Amino acid sequence: MTNAKYAFMSAYLKGAEAKIVTSEHIDRVSKTPNIQDVLEVIKDTDVGRYLEEAVIKTFDDSDRYLWKYFSQCLERLRGLKLVPADILKVLDAYIVKYDVLNIKAALQGIATGKKASMIPVGIIDGRGLLDELSQAEDGGAIIKVLVECKLGAYASIVEEYVAGEAKSKFLSEAKLDREYYTNLLTMPKGIPDGSLLTKAFSLMIDMANLQLVNRAIIEGIGSEADEFVIGGGYMISDKVAKDLIAHKLADVPGALKGTQYQGIAEEVVASYSRTKSVTAVEETIDKHKFRLLREMLSPRVLTPLVIAWYLIVKEIEIRNLRLVLKATFDNIPVEEIKDYLVFAS
Repeated sequence: MTNAKYAFMSAYLKGAEAKIVTSEHIDRVSKTPNIQDVLEVIKDTDVGRYLEEAVIKTFDDSDRYLWKYFSQCLERLRGLKLVPADILKVLDAYIVKYDVLNIKAALQGIATGKKASMIPVGIIDGRGLLDELSQAEDGGAIIKVLVECKLGAYASIVEEYVAGEAKSKFLSEAKLDREYYTNLLTMPKGIPDGSLLTKAFSLMIDMANLQLVNRAIIEGIGSEADEFVIGGGYMISDKVAKDLIAHKLADVPGALKGTQYQGIAEEVVASYSRTKSVTAVEETIDKHKFRLLREMLSPRVLTPLVIAWYLIVKEIEIRNLRLVLKATFDNIPVEEIKDYLVFAS
């Protein structure tokens, strides 16, 4: 029965992958002048059909609908009768990343005095406490939500930040990321193809550490960021990451010479030199992370790896559409942001 379940899930998830927004759609979008034309171009996709009934007047509207769509995709998946327990295990561990993003957003909301915008995915959302988190007026309110959701390790990190023990907001966020990836890395033990899933998560850790290194250098934090390096990387060990933090940004590619990450580091330097934006740096690293994971996970079927790849595919699609719609609302030609887009095939 287990093999039959994996065969069903592989067919289901690969079928869903065939209905995503592709590079061909984006090529046609590049020639369109407004949001309605963008939606017309993607109407033959699953997300396009979902957005047909949406009332989209601003980018924030589109953003909200896209995340609701992603959340509904996961709800449909959970509702299937033939979902193997190992697939749900991978799903549950992976989507905590959205809890981490929502915690960061809540902390930012407190700092700015504005209601935080939340992503309706993760444990907190599943417990029905996302609105409470978004309306948190102080760290204590965030901690209360996290304790109720049995996210105590993250609550402790927030408590340190609120108590002033954390050295900066950036380092607190890095500590939240480290907690997430450390937990993610222990999850594959005992499941089919767990070693390859561990390798994929280790690659994600490399990319997270590369982001940490670049942000630490750009923001002048230096060796204070050393303790927040995430262990368990695939090619970037703790020692290598800490060594990179001591370099100047322009010297990082040379320090990674001979690795598959040298080209990524070179692109990061070029992107930051051009934009002076940390966001552009992170978009560059994310793009390459997806490409590397595609090569590793896309061919795998009949194992829990199919859900890992499905999640990544849907994240790629949401990410691409957010960039395209943001550019369209800002009257920026889509051609100008195509270098930041990445596709599942």
